[in-house]
Amino acid sequence: MIRYIRWCAYFCALLLVALLVNIARVQVWESAAYGANPANKRPAIERYAEPRGDILVDGRPVTGSRDSGQLLRYERTYTNGPLYAPVTGFSSQTYGTSFVERAEDPILSGTDPGLSAFPLWYELARGRPAGGNAATTVRAGMQRAAYAGLAGKRGAVAAVEPATGKILALVSSPSYDPSVLSGTGTKVKEAWTALNADPARPMLNRALRETYPPGSTFKIVTAAAALDAGVVTDVDAPTRTPDPYPLPGTSTLLPNAGTGCEDASMAEAVQWSCNTVMAKIGVQVGLRAMVEAARRFGFNTEGLRVPSWVSRSNFDTDMSQDQLALSSIGQFNTKATPLQMAMVAAAVANGGELKYPYLVDGTTQDDGSQVRRGDRRSLGRAMNPATALRMQELMVKVVEDGTGKNAAIPGAVVGGKTGTAQHGVGNAGTPYAWFISWARAEGTPLPQVAVAVVVEDASADRGDISGNGAAAPIARAVMEAALATG
Repeated sequence: MIRYIRWCAYFCALLLVALLVNIARVQVWESAAYGANPANKRPAIERYAEPRGDILVDGRPVTGSRDSGQLLRYERTYTNGPLYAPVTGFSSQTYGTSFVERAEDPILSGTDPGLSAFPLWYELARGRPAGGNAATTVRAGMQRAAYAGLAGKRGAVAAVEPATGKILALVSSPSYDPSVLSGTGTKVKEAWTALNADPARPMLNRALRETYPPGSTFKIVTAAAALDAGVVTDVDAPTRTPDPYPLPGTSTLLPNAGTGCEDASMAEAVQWSCNTVMAKIGVQVGLRAMVEAARRFGFNTEGLRVPSWVSRSNFDTDMSQDQLALSSIGQFNTKATPLQMAMVAAAVANGGELKYPYLVDGTTQDDGSQVRRGDRRSLGRAMNPATALRMQELMVKVVEDGTGKNAAIPGAVVGGKTGTAQHGVGNAGTPYAWFISWARAEGTPLPQVAVAVVVEDASADRGDISGNGAAAPIARAVMEAALATG
């Protein structure tokens, strides 16, 4: 009898060991697979069980959370959603997250280890701290000025602080309200379908993700390259350039939009945007030096994050002489995001040093305690300091007595460059209107802001559209807002 009891005890012990092994298998080895199973709703329920942390502009939240009373309890809300959509992105219970909502999701959702002094405790307790906040570098007044300036037209504005790289405004137009995507259900799916089917592409962040031919705004890069390379030593000297200019190795003649460009100096070519002179100068600089100059300004750079990823701006590295001439005036395959062209203006304004652009100034716990600060760093020197000073002078002349007069601000020093970028088959499409600029208040040592504006669908005839007419007034409004807030 005792033997049978002993064997029964052995069998029960074996069952207990098997049970413990199975628990370990489920909890350790297969927990990830069970957690990732689409049928497992617990992670989603847990994720939305508490209010999400906020995204801040000027220290004030532009996001919030609403108790929906549903299984996925808290939905995201947005204040002035279309205004800040290119910054915040969306946080959707159906479609996930984008832009700052995605980049700072661990902080906002409360899962970042930096939110607690004892993160292991929350792991063991299967809890989490309250969601933290992400403070952006955006200034509300500048954002509103850029948004109002575009007035629903297709285009974008990017503004940065030259000395630090802070992104002060980031607008894409037309925009959308991220709150229509926050929850679940038929209405959210219908909104998603409608937004993605809209030919105006309101969900496209044109400031960060769209690349355009920069047109004559790229002449700033070419002029800086010529000065750094010693190809041009006197910006006021005649360049002996014919009008029109025969593209090297071809029978094609490159014309100018205006008159007075024959034999113009480089200073005059920047002031009046002479294609012929700047194309010739680009060829004289040479492919290798032009590619290197473009790289120093940020072109052909992979992996730029602000913290959302930014599309790569392009300057071809293998071209014929005629293609180099066109690329040197922002045509052929040269493409740039508005943020990239704001970086070009910022490098000039900052004495030649290019700062890494960033959009999040810092993250905090729910009570305001700092988790981490924004990453301030340099991308290197885009040009020599002496070259930057000379380029500042040339850009100021554009605004004071050149093609960019509509950007002038009383009581401020403003430098700018207009651009009219051709596109489409045979350049038949409406040209994009560009303006890049920087500004400093009189009596201050450094420019406070650098801006890039592109307008895709300016309401003007093809022959009339210009960066000065369509884009410069928008840049001026943004710069005025920057100077007003210091």
